[in-house]
Amino acid sequence: MVLMMIPFSQAFSAEKTDNAPTLAVTLNKENIHVYKDSEGYTVVVGMIENKDSLTSVTNVKIQANFYDQYGVSPLEVTQGNSTLQVIAPNGMSSFSIRSESPNPEISEASVSLLGFDSSEDKQKGLTVYSTDVVLDSTFRFSGVLQNAGAPNSDTNVYLAFYDHFEPPRILEVVTIELGDVESNTEVSFDFNDILKFNTKGFFLFAESDVFISDFVDITMPLSQVPDRLVTISNVSIEDSNGMKTSELAVDSKYYIKSETQIEFASEQDDETAYTFYVQIKKSPDDRNSPPTVEYLEKFDGRFIGTGIESQTIDWIPEEPGFFFIETFVWDRNNIPIAEQGPYTLIIVK
Repeated sequence: MVLMMIPFSQAFSAEKTDNAPTLAVTLNKENIHVYKDSEGYTVVVGMIENKDSLTSVTNVKIQANFYDQYGVSPLEVTQGNSTLQVIAPNGMSSFSIRSESPNPEISEASVSLLGFDSSEDKQKGLTVYSTDVVLDSTFRFSGVLQNAGAPNSDTNVYLAFYDHFEPPRILEVVTIELGDVESNTEVSFDFNDILKFNTKGFFLFAESDVFISDFVDITMPLSQVPDRLVTISNVSIEDSNGMKTSELAVDSKYYIKSETQIEFASEQDDETAYTFYVQIKKSPDDRNSPPTVEYLEKFDGRFIGTGIESQTIDWIPEEPGFFFIETFVWDRNNIPIAEQGPYTLIIVK
């Protein structure tokens, strides 16, 4: 069983997971994301990986426990499956589990992998590609599905959106139902909606009753970045006495401070609401392992015209090690309006 606690509040610390190498199927903890949808339901999304190089898997079952802020016992328990019915050897699939009710008390979620079965392979008889991607006030996407083999039924195209963090988090999974598809045909499809997340791009893939497709990674056009320039600078960390430091102590409170300057804005955009994010990663002891995210928090503010804004976010280190701080600024449409800020290196003893 793989168990992970993910707070909805955006601030979190890294958790231990049972990702033993003997497991054929694993949850990728770095990709998991929790959000409230437009109807108030809590949704957990992420990625499943099939580590077996020879065997496909099916009936991948996932359980989400939804908690309030105290996290003693779950308010709701919901089970779901991977997006793909069959995950190919060394393949992956998204998953999306929605709470049973729009309970406003839900603030955290845990995700566990319940089980899976081996499966016959599905051939890659489907091909998907994009023909147009537009991002302005709405997100508009057009694509084509090609079926080069036998007739298909229950054919679906999926878009798994991801954000700008590294590694990226899966933000939302959208299903486009195509139904029956004749052999040796092409089917066009479209998707149009307002992006509710900080979307850098999305994985495009498809599955039918007999075929699957490869994953296609599509990045949002750079030309769609809003017409304003924000610069992040002077990222530092201070102790409770206001002294700057790069050597911290476990269980002591510190303040991460930064300045952001908006240098250009259109005349129609005198006031710019923004969200400033701080992400703290711990360097691994093993050089071959990726860094782990230890903390993520945000600060909401507003630029009035041009000028400089200051941000402060507090952090209490929970374990010693070598860490680095990453900073980001997005507008309220969840689109980056600044290059990532300078790295700040710190040591916790």
